[in-house]
Amino acid sequence: MNREEWIECALRNFSCELSSTGALVTYSGEKTGRSPKDKRIVYNEQSKDIWWSHINMPIQEDLYEHYLNHAQKYLVTHRHFVVDAYAGWDPKHRVAVRVYCVHPYHALFMKNMLVSIDEDNRDNFKPQFTIYNVGHLALSSIPLGKLKADNTLEDTLVALDLKDNTMVIYGTKYAGEMKKGILTYMMYRMPLDNYLTLHSSANVNNNGKEDVTFFLGLSGTGKTTLSADPSRYLIGDDEHVWTDNGIFNIEGGCYAKCIGLKEEKEPDIFHAIRYGAVLENVIMDEKRVVDYEDVSITENTRASYPLSHIDKVKIPAIAGHPKQIIFLTCDASGLLPPIAKLSPEQAVFFFVSGYTSKIAGTEMGIKEPQPTFSACFGEPFLVWSPLRYGKLLEEKLKEYGCPVYLLNTGWIEGGYNVGRRIPLRYSRAMIDAIHASALDEYEMFPVFNFQIPLHCPNVPSEILNPLRASVDKESYLEQLQDLYHKFQENYHQKCHNNMKFFSYNK
Repeated sequence: MNREEWIECALRNFSCELSSTGALVTYSGEKTGRSPKDKRIVYNEQSKDIWWSHINMPIQEDLYEHYLNHAQKYLVTHRHFVVDAYAGWDPKHRVAVRVYCVHPYHALFMKNMLVSIDEDNRDNFKPQFTIYNVGHLALSSIPLGKLKADNTLEDTLVALDLKDNTMVIYGTKYAGEMKKGILTYMMYRMPLDNYLTLHSSANVNNNGKEDVTFFLGLSGTGKTTLSADPSRYLIGDDEHVWTDNGIFNIEGGCYAKCIGLKEEKEPDIFHAIRYGAVLENVIMDEKRVVDYEDVSITENTRASYPLSHIDKVKIPAIAGHPKQIIFLTCDASGLLPPIAKLSPEQAVFFFVSGYTSKIAGTEMGIKEPQPTFSACFGEPFLVWSPLRYGKLLEEKLKEYGCPVYLLNTGWIEGGYNVGRRIPLRYSRAMIDAIHASALDEYEMFPVFNFQIPLHCPNVPSEILNPLRASVDKESYLEQLQDLYHKFQENYHQKCHNNMKFFSYNK
């Protein structure tokens, strides 16, 4: 089946609708975000040395195989859909993916989010990673016989087997679980060849001289929005691999947050939501016009669309080594400056730390910003120790010498419920200044000791240094020192196994 057939099937049999722009509008049910507490990795010879943690929790091999076998049998006896495509644009490093699913919207979603097969090579396609998604089917409905149940699981399971290269999904229709499952697999596989998988977006200039920018950040920090720059070409909005030859996008499409979407602010994303795109959990009026301000279902409203829906996009989504890297953090405390330039040592420290705030809707139960440390700006998807990815970044920075900047897309003039979230136009102006090499005069930021610019075109100078703008400077410095201590505690916790590839000194 193709896109058109999946869409027709969803409209006829699955209570879906088309929006006024032609996008397929669907609902993911109770689960409107990822369920990280239900993620498991099979414990076996292949996985025994990975980073076992609150992120990667084990499931016994025999129990996983039982659930996998039941999912396979369920798919045989129920109408299902199959998608064959690639994870990765680089033919040298891509992974052939096959998806079995029971909902046509999942098939359309994965067709958008993976790289299409060249029709000339379809007969030679052999899956290297397979997803079995039985959607809302509850885990508790599966008889276990003599097997011992995992009492930490209820009705949902999102599990990977790194030996057999399979993934099984129960108890959730949220499509993002499939996409992030593939990212998790690439986080495992690529470092085996010393390639760095990054939760990142990327774009490139259009003046003929390749100038690639990487944006690293957790969901909700602005990767999709800021990489969709009308003056540059998009490479990808969420998942990339940095190899010895440059970078490549893992995905064939984008999965953009829609909350507050406006044509004047994000025209590329707004116009990409047309026939062939998928809209999750949005509300429409009687004329089927989407109200992107309506979050009555969830704040995690989403749109999935292929890269071809973006006017200025680089296809194939492969480019050279980055010329600059921008870390995106959504600081809910309002303590960090809007922009800072980091030394290579500071960059690795911040990368392993991954300080940000979880934004409402990206995970079940998140209602307002929650400050957190998410290692490598993507801790939920790491498989190896954060230090392994940190070491790979350290080596890349040393070899290619690209500068690293920290961009705070969170709160200024005070924290959440006190200050305000920094306007998008200021964030864009700071990125423009990085690209134009217009930041040439800096001062030292206290406690963290990184450099912040004195001036930035089209950005009020008074917001660049939070200390200078603070009314109670003593209280601000105390809070900043406390935040720095949290950074140190988190970092040393990540280094508890003495894998000290690098060190950070103020």
